[in-house]
Amino acid sequence: MDLNQAYYFVHVVEKKGFTAASKALGIPKSRLSRQVQSLEQALETRLMHRNSRHLTLTEDGASYYRHAKAALECMAAAEAAVRRNSDILTGVATLSCSIGVAQSALSQLLPQFMIENPRVVVRLQVSNDFVDMLQEGVDLAVRGHSRLLPDSDYIQRRLATVPWRLFASPDYAARMGEIVTPTDLDGHPGLALGWRPGGDVWSLQNTAGTAASIPYAARLRCDDMTTLKAAAAAGLGIVALPAYVCREEIERKTLTTLLPDWTAGSPELSLLMPSRLGAPPQVEALAAFLRQKFPAAVES
Repeated sequence: MDLNQAYYFVHVVEKKGFTAASKALGIPKSRLSRQVQSLEQALETRLMHRNSRHLTLTEDGASYYRHAKAALECMAAAEAAVRRNSDILTGVATLSCSIGVAQSALSQLLPQFMIENPRVVVRLQVSNDFVDMLQEGVDLAVRGHSRLLPDSDYIQRRLATVPWRLFASPDYAARMGEIVTPTDLDGHPGLALGWRPGGDVWSLQNTAGTAASIPYAARLRCDDMTTLKAAAAAGLGIVALPAYVCREEIERKTLTTLLPDWTAGSPELSLLMPSRLGAPPQVEALAAFLRQKFPAAVES
């Protein structure tokens, strides 16, 4: 068994094509194609049907993929078991997260991890859009969600529950007058996270479990929480953001919390890994570091 050819074949299958696999592995697509062709010649069978748009496995290809993936995972687990005996971690760990998590939590945590592990290279992929971890070659992903994530083959580990609250500048809050109940927010403009239109409602809940939904007109829509904080501090309206994201602005008194007994949601942050076997030691170390450090980094 040529492990290199098996490795390339498994990546082509999981990335759903040669182009995506080439990008994830950082090697030319022509090299991947030659490796798969050589594998088919050695096995004397066709493993996949491919054209410019689609790739489908033959029956032999599906069978070979299952066994090759299991063999590669066992080899990775064997290597990881040996490397755990070394005090020095090396290698690459690829992490995906949203813009807000990158700016407000990982900007503090990643430097600490990298100082402690100077030979580990971290690749941070930042986007508010859904990322296919397998197709993009991502080892770990931090995902926020208000409902349970669907069952999948991914390993899911809860990191923290993050309360969101309403914020405005002190001057704007003073102009609003006394804000005692959610209905006092009626008629005030909002600053919405996400550039796409729709969903302009503050869904609030207090400590007693009472819920309220307050529609608002979005004056600014943006994917970037930093821009929204600046707009709120400039007095342009009310913004709902994770409490930890606005911690410094509250301390500097450029923002103030509205309705402090109410939350604008309490979604969870979870850590996802795409494989249940054989994660490289540097990936396991980063995952353990995030599970340990994240709760304090995002506490309100």
